[in-house]
Order: sequence, then C-alpha cells, then structure tokens
Amino acid sequence: MSLNIVWTSCKFDELQLSQLYEIMQLRSAVFVVEQNCVYQDIDDSDQQAYHICGYSEQKLVCYSRLLPPGFKYPGSSIGRVITHQNYRGDGLGKTLMQKSISCCYKSWPDHNVVISAQQHLEKFYNSLGFCKQSEPYMEDGIPHIEMMLNSEKAGAN
Repeated sequence: MSLNIVWTSCKFDELQLSQLYEIMQLRSAVFVVEQNCVYQDIDDSDQQAYHICGYSEQKLVCYSRLLPPGFKYPGSSIGRVITHQNYRGDGLGKTLMQKSISCCYKSWPDHNVVISAQQHLEKFYNSLGFCKQSEPYMEDGIPHIEMMLNSEKAGAN
C-alpha cells in the first residue's frame, strides 16, 4: 500500500483536544487492548514531550513520544512508538523512528537517544543504529531492553 503520510511534531500544549484524543485512543488500542497489557499509560510525561504524529487521510496511523534529556534518562528518549495495526508491514514504523530520531537531534543536539524497547524488536532498532545497553527486564509484563543511539554516530541521520 502506498501511503501519503502527513507528519506533525508538537509540544503537549500545542495539541488540539481532538489530536490528544486520537493519540490516547491509538495508544490504548495497541498497548492495552492488542497487547493485552493493563498498565498506567497516562504517566505525567506527556506534558514534557514532543508528540510525533503520522496521518493518512486525516486518520492517526502512527505516533511516538519524545522526552527531553534528564527527564527519564540522561539522554533524550523515544517511547510509546506505535503503528496502527492496519498500517504495519510497509516500513511506516521505520519512517516514524527516523522522524523521531531526527526530531530528538534537532531539539536536543549532542545528546544520545535512549529507548526501552520490547525485546522482540531488538533487530528492528539495531537496524536504526541503536545498541543494546541492558539485560532483558520486565516492564508491564513484557520483556524489554534498554537501547541507545550514540549522538556521535547518528549525527548524520
């Protein structure tokens, strides 16, 4: 499927209520319902974040949340990475991550990017330049690993 994606990047206080609703709806559909994981998604971090949204035909189809250095990790971080179930398999997740990485380096130059990745996605994140930083640990009942993208290596991204 060939998609024409419209990308937005904005801070929490720049989000329209309808955008925030779409974000929370997609996060709930994927992280709570699809992954059958009961956890506290509303975690007092959204207000500090940049929100990267990808829209196809005015529908939110992918999303990520970027947190500043020192908020969760010493470096910046990318989390809540989602692609709508109907839009997977065509590289949209990779494009979303590339946009997210680029925004991190534009917003917080010279800081590494850290993620808490679901362990089964390690190879995907390796393909983007992330390196494993921890042994597996459980987060919300799902095995995760900490991974980092070094700002010196990724400066060209």
